[in-house]
This record gives sequence, structure tokens and C-alpha cells, in this order.
Amino acid sequence: RDPEMSRGLGDVYKRQGDHMSLKIITKRCKGCGICAAFCPKKVLAVSEVGKVEAVAEENCIKCGQCEMRCPDYAIFVDK
Repeated sequence: RDPEMSRGLGDVYKRQGDHMSLKIITKRCKGCGICAAFCPKKVLAVSEVGKVEAVAEENCIKCGQCEMRCPDYAIFVDK
């Protein structure tokens, strides 16, 4: 478990299913869009408020590209 989530560092978007959990710590996200650019299934996008969000979460293949590319450690894929 990410220790910063328990310290209340911001909203956490979380989706669970098929032994997977997608977590986005919005307070860490600076909206650079790198995670969305590398997502092969276009699951992520930068919202109007400048934070990443899951727009097609049902298409997630759990590849982990978003987590590996995020420079701010704002997104996690638990397999």
C-alpha cells in the first residue's frame, strides 16, 4: 500500500476488477499527459482541470506503461 495515500495527500481515483487496481493520486498529478500519451488503449486523458483521469477504464490491459512513465509517481497499476 502506498503510504502517502494514508496521509491524505489528495483524491485517489481507484478502479478494481480482474485482480487489478488503477490508482491516480490527483494531488501529485501535474497534468503533463505523459501517461495518456503512452497508454496503448487510450484509457487515460488530461481533464479540463489539468489532471489525468480514466476515460475508458474498461479498455485497460494492465500493461503498466502509465505507472512507469509518470514522472510524479501519481499513478499506480496493481496487478
